[in-house]
Amino acid sequence: GLGDVYKRQSSYMTTLAAIDYAPGEVHVVAPRVYPQLIKYMGSKAKIINFVSDSIQSIYDGGVICDLFSGAASLSGALGASYPILTNDIQHYSSLIASVYLKPVREIDTEALIQDSVVNYKTAKSRIDFDIDYEGFTSLEEFNEIEVRNRTLIDQNFRHHYHLFVKNYSGTWWSGEQCLWIDAIKQAIDKRVKSGEYGQAEYALTMSTLLHAMAYSSQGTGHYAQYRDAKTESSMLDINIYRQKKLQDLFVRKLDQMIIWSKENVIDLNHSLTTLDYTDCLKKLNGGTVYADPPYAFVHYSRFYHAMETLCLYDYPDLQIKGGSIVKGRYREERHQSPFCIRTQVNGAFEDLFSGVKKAGANLALSYSDTAMISLETLLDISKKTLKSNYEVWVEDLDHQHMTMGRQNDRSRDVKELMLLARRK
Repeated sequence: GLGDVYKRQSSYMTTLAAIDYAPGEVHVVAPRVYPQLIKYMGSKAKIINFVSDSIQSIYDGGVICDLFSGAASLSGALGASYPILTNDIQHYSSLIASVYLKPVREIDTEALIQDSVVNYKTAKSRIDFDIDYEGFTSLEEFNEIEVRNRTLIDQNFRHHYHLFVKNYSGTWWSGEQCLWIDAIKQAIDKRVKSGEYGQAEYALTMSTLLHAMAYSSQGTGHYAQYRDAKTESSMLDINIYRQKKLQDLFVRKLDQMIIWSKENVIDLNHSLTTLDYTDCLKKLNGGTVYADPPYAFVHYSRFYHAMETLCLYDYPDLQIKGGSIVKGRYREERHQSPFCIRTQVNGAFEDLFSGVKKAGANLALSYSDTAMISLETLLDISKKTLKSNYEVWVEDLDHQHMTMGRQNDRSRDVKELMLLARRK
């Protein structure tokens, strides 16, 4: 198998022996077991075997391009076996993908946290009222604490690292947790500026901070709306998350990730980009594209805006409606995907198929039953765009070959499908 051609050296780098692919020959590598870092809608982690087998069935050399990488499950699964080009227009995606693709040097967790503690204490001393979730005896008192935390958005802060404590206290996180997010980000940035951290160390520590944010958040795993304590039971549940020590979640995961990286990460000349999908395809020459575009009318930039804001740390203008900042605290400037807009989705797929054809690549396209476009329309677009240059077929999760000619096939319940297009 392909796995046998890798020999790990002490530097965690490997050399890849030359492999000749005979026509029609398929080399199937079992997906690598990898740690997931964030909670992510539409993640392919649960069906990664199906995704991985489908891609490998049409792979005939070159890079595997993960065009909409999201939580980077493909980099996690195949990053030790194939050269990956991972792309997503959201910046957090490239940081998470880097964890699976780029080996890290030493990271001194203890020194990083000691620095963060100093940052945290300094920042907290500048808040002149109580924001702690202690001593409440009723729903009313709990909500008074929530409101106090939220008033930090009106406070003027003079130090640079105050983005989260100002914008998000009392929303998905407590003010205390937000102070830690800012403090750890400040400690990470200091190490980047001094040269102690390269891109790989920056990506690993930032991705671990995204993890700590996800598992201390009182929301449902995304950041479209935070929950209000309307009943005693919802108050008790929210308070479970308010009491979580974000810094402890961060340290525990970081130590695990450093070990995992050293034992598992191989750089096969992987590359990471944050481009629009059409621009990414223009950079491609051959290889195999895996495309898992968003299929819902809601935009991922709405669900994961807080993660993008952490990565950019750019003090964005917050969206205002009716003279007030919207509850979701969304960034005013957010990416709007044409795949999520009914009037644009057909054109978006035409651009996708056209870009793949111009690149001379093979294509594995995930299709979900939540799509804004029918499978029949998708196949029509692929036929019109790829013409006779490609063999196109569809497989379902059980790898049953589907015929597209019968109406009852088209209308049956669709779960997870893969449209495959291979150059003739």
